[in-house]
Amino acid sequence: MTQTLRDTAFGKLVRLATHKRYFQYPEEKDPDICRYYLRPEKEVIDEQLKAEEENPESFGLFTVLSQASRVTSRAASRFDGEHRDTAEDKNGATIETKRFVVDWRDAHDSENPQNWSTTKKFLVSTLIWILTFSIYIGSAIYSPGIPGVSEEFHVSRVAATLGLTLFVLGYGLGPMVWSPLSELPAIGRGPIYVLTLAVFVFFEFAVIYPNSFGMLMAFRFLTGFIGSPALATGAASMSDIWSPKIRDYMIVIWGMFAISAPVLGPSIGGFAYSAYGWRWTIWPLLWVSAFCLILMVFLLPETYAPTILASRAKRVRRITKCQHYVAEAEIEVMNITGQQLVFEALVRPFQLTFLEPIVFIMDLYIALIYGILYIWFEAFPMVFEEIRGFNPGESGLAFLGILISTCCITVPAYFLWKYLYQSKHFDSNNNIAPERQLPPACFGAFCLPISLFFFGWTGQFASVHWIVPIIGSMFFATGGCLIFNCIFCYQAHAYPKYAASVLAGNDFLRSSFGAGFPLFASAMFHNLDVGWACTLLGCLTVLFIPYPFVLYRYGKKLRLKSRWARHDI
Repeated sequence: MTQTLRDTAFGKLVRLATHKRYFQYPEEKDPDICRYYLRPEKEVIDEQLKAEEENPESFGLFTVLSQASRVTSRAASRFDGEHRDTAEDKNGATIETKRFVVDWRDAHDSENPQNWSTTKKFLVSTLIWILTFSIYIGSAIYSPGIPGVSEEFHVSRVAATLGLTLFVLGYGLGPMVWSPLSELPAIGRGPIYVLTLAVFVFFEFAVIYPNSFGMLMAFRFLTGFIGSPALATGAASMSDIWSPKIRDYMIVIWGMFAISAPVLGPSIGGFAYSAYGWRWTIWPLLWVSAFCLILMVFLLPETYAPTILASRAKRVRRITKCQHYVAEAEIEVMNITGQQLVFEALVRPFQLTFLEPIVFIMDLYIALIYGILYIWFEAFPMVFEEIRGFNPGESGLAFLGILISTCCITVPAYFLWKYLYQSKHFDSNNNIAPERQLPPACFGAFCLPISLFFFGWTGQFASVHWIVPIIGSMFFATGGCLIFNCIFCYQAHAYPKYAASVLAGNDFLRSSFGAGFPLFASAMFHNLDVGWACTLLGCLTVLFIPYPFVLYRYGKKLRLKSRWARHDI
């Protein structure tokens, strides 16, 4: 527990305030330990190159810096052999000094996140899950208050809906900035999580007490943008601490929290709006995010291994007074230009999204489902408030069918499939053909149109019991959850060297659809009626039913023709 506290924001503040007298590291207590961390640079480089050739996933996933560094420094390292710095001796003569890499003490180093105890891993994972929930709930929790915003600021309902769409757009753009920053060895994930969450909490007061409609919209966008680190790198944090075989399970649980938040948002926001008005839809968001901030300040250690090693290297240099002891991540950063980093963070995601056919169609499918989800959410007030006379809070409870379907049925069934069937297809290096991720998506593709047709035509008529359209909504949760998880896992396994760019492009495209679609949702449902509007949406999902089957059957052939995809499995 002491080690966990030492590595949190609270522990770092205590170390700073006491000039490192408390929460000391082993090498600060015994300087001789430093020698166990040092390895010749050439030895480390050779090991990394060999590991990358044998298994492209060996260096991890979801990193922008790894993409940039392996385009430049890795290629150069093959020819440079080993780096030597120059220095001057006591007589002023120039001498060469060999550079050493600060690494883990051994394979069981307790500071390596992969070696943490299961209890500590679950604690840290739970904090990331809560953080993800705290931010994601901020989108839909605003929705019940849209009529109140429209009335108070004398704007149309469509204009008031911008408070939802701008928040979603903000957390679609945020990953382009926060992902690269969280991977800089001098920063890491912890400070990004904690500092951005602190600003997020502070900015919520500007959302609750805006001076104008423009100020409200501006801060809705800013809170979405600033709150996006967990949405951008939450899966990466799971990859930091869990082995590849368990990682997929943890990412699915993380995704379950991401789905649960916007589903619970309308229920919580509906009751708050009914009782006290639209401003009170934001207060629960403020409370849960502030509570999460307190937990993270005291309990969240750094999870990103390169940052942990860079901090260790800094301590070793301070203790030994030798500047030639560096972490591998520090060497990589030295070899990356700002232009290369900007390219990998901002250009590469669009290059892969729009020029790689597999990625483009996958991202388009995900984006379409995400956009339909946010459009479809606008049908719930019509079906349950206008047609059946529910109040906003009761109408929000209708979303619980989606939550129950996701958490109690779909995710357990998906885990069971992975354990009983998919686990048999991993090789000795924990690799699996990406196409083996897709069978559940084939089933989920049929669930989407079934759900939309079922919900639309049973929700249209007040004579049909309210539980029937809720049952119909459960099929959408099943289809969406299976497709999302299968495609995310496929992309991570098929494009391990470019996982950060592929997933960032996916996040941007689906957030763009999620931001834009709600603007015309109300008009569409009122002009076409619920039944025909859901039929139109259902027909769109029917068009994509063949895609998972085609990719499962011909995906390997397409991957082998790609310049970016993995070819060895």
